[in-house]
Order: sequence, then structure tokens, then C-alpha cells
Amino acid sequence: MKKILVVFGTRPEAIKMAPVVHELRRHCDAFETKVCVTAQHREMLDQVLSFFRITPDYDLDLMKPNQNLHDLSAAILVSFKKVLEEFKPDWVLVHGDTTTSTMAALAAYYLQIKVAHVEAGLRTYNTYAPFPEEINRQLTGRIANFHFAPTERAASNLIMHEGVASNKVLVTGNTVIDALLWGLKHIDEKRVEIIALVEKLDSTKKLIVVTGHRREKFGEKFEEFCDALLEIANNRDVQLIYPVHLNPNVKDVAYDKLKNHPSIILTAPLDYEVFIWLLNKSFFIITDSGGIQEEAPTLKKPVLVTRDVTERQEAVESGVVALVGTNKAVLIEKCKKLLSNESFYESMTAKVNPYGEGSASQEIASMLKKL
Repeated sequence: MKKILVVFGTRPEAIKMAPVVHELRRHCDAFETKVCVTAQHREMLDQVLSFFRITPDYDLDLMKPNQNLHDLSAAILVSFKKVLEEFKPDWVLVHGDTTTSTMAALAAYYLQIKVAHVEAGLRTYNTYAPFPEEINRQLTGRIANFHFAPTERAASNLIMHEGVASNKVLVTGNTVIDALLWGLKHIDEKRVEIIALVEKLDSTKKLIVVTGHRREKFGEKFEEFCDALLEIANNRDVQLIYPVHLNPNVKDVAYDKLKNHPSIILTAPLDYEVFIWLLNKSFFIITDSGGIQEEAPTLKKPVLVTRDVTERQEAVESGVVALVGTNKAVLIEKCKKLLSNESFYESMTAKVNPYGEGSASQEIASMLKKL
């Protein structure tokens, strides 16, 4: 029996690793599976754990207000070492691009424990966009002993550009689709939070869901982003809803600029269950999130990505995601086109999701049995 330690620290990681945990625990004859959370995000992480019915075996509880990357990285490296020494896993599974993933992988490497990287191979090859996620991915990729790539492009980045042996890479699709499909089946529309949103939403208007939290957009770029939202909201046929990230660099500016507009609803971050319900109700989405770029095609919702580059180029090439950058005028122009041009809107609704159909977790578990 293989001992598998799944580690994550943020809400996006938890969402994408939850179906992997479920699948591994279905195979209790093959795996002893334990979960460690760093709580790099605390409140938002706990919401996801509750929804997916996962209780961590180890909770490092490392979140501190306004924690910088240096302190967080050091804390994860030291704290996770103790977990590894206690459980002695055969494999550590990390996800994607967070500080948790990179430091957990490094801690495992120092103890010569094998690392498998879920959602491996995404690249922009721009070391500061997204920051610090791009370098986190690259560092984790250098450490990992096996790579679960979500797409052929991601696998090609590893094999063709970074010299990873092809027998160390498996294309699985993205586990976020597994999570989304599970989540949609388990939504409780009688939840107080959903009922409260229904009361706020105007069914006669087209709903635009907004997210925005990337570090590289803090400051002047984020203020310009908010100015663009104000102009978009002046269209009397639309309503915007923005669950605002808790980071003060986002929250303080967003509330200062947007709170008084009658067509903009600002909320605290929403539980995953409530958020995917909201995405499913939207007309289209404005975001700088990676996961939403992957989820939205399954929901057949166009996405405008407010980043200069994306490591999820497959969705851009398939036409279901438009990269609009941080320029106010470009964002406004694309929104107007989606609102007024039916054929353009239809062209941005996915026929097939380039990130898979929801079987990634099964592929991962099957390969771990063989490794």
C-alpha cells in the first residue's frame, strides 16, 4: 500500500485537489491517503473543505495578516518537514503554482521523498506575470518526480522545452472540471447565502460576474480596472456582482471606488458552492483567475481575462476566453461587444472544454498505482 500525502494551502488548490482526495480514498486498498493544509488562506480554505467534506489530518495554520512571501515560505518549509517526518509518505502530491506547493515540494525533496505535481506544465515564461505563480510552477516542475499535465500544451512545455522525460508526464485534463461537476450536483439552493443573492439580483438585467485579485495589478492598474467597471455598470441593461478578495490592496480600493454604484453589488468572498451557482447564472465573466478560465467553458460562459498573459492559452485559442489585459478601453470595448453582438457572444461559448470532461482524478489515481 502506498502512503500518499496531499498538501495544499489556498482555496483554488483545495477545490482542485478535493476530487483527487476523494478518488484516492475510494481506493483504500491501494493507498493510505492523508491531507495536510498549510492554511495559506484560512477562511476561504475552510469553506471549501467543508463543502467537499474533507477534514485535514494535519493543519499547519500558518496564515497571518499581510504575511509576506519570505515569512510564509520559511514557515511552510520548516512546519511541513515535521509532517513528512511523522507520516513518511511514499509520494507527496502538490498542486499548481502556490507558495505552499513549491515549499512543500522543496521540503519533500530535502528528505528524498517523491513529489507528484498536479496541474503541471502551465507556463507564460514571463517570470513576473503572473507573480509569483510563474516561478512557483517552474521551481516545482524542476523538483517533481512525476507530472500530471492538464493539457497536451502543458505536457509539451515540460517535454519539449524543459527536458522532462515523456514517461514522467501524463495528460489528465484538469481536476477543476471534476470539482465543478461534483459541486454542481451538490448545490443547496435553499442556502441562506443563495437566497440572499437571489433577492439582490435583477432578473431583467444581464449579470456580469467579476473577480480581480492578482498581485501584479495592485496599485494604479487596479484603480483603472475599477474605473472600467464603473463605466460598464452605467449600461442600464447590466448588473455587476463582485465578490471582493480580502487582501487590503484589493478590498480597500474596490469598496472605495465601487460601493455607491447602484448596478454594482460588492460581496465578501463567496463559498465555492455559492460561487459556482453564481457563475452558472452569469451572462459572462470578467476575471484574472486561472481556475475560472478553466471552469467557465463547461458552463458555456464567455470570459474576459484582465491579464497581459495567461498560462491557459488553450482557452484563448479555442475562442472561449479573450485576453484583454489591464487597459480600461479594451475591457470596456470587449464588454460592449459581448452585450450587443449575439454572434460574437455565441462564438465565445464553448462547444468542448479544452480542459477535459471531468475524469482527471481517476487518471491520477490510476497512474499513482503504477508508479
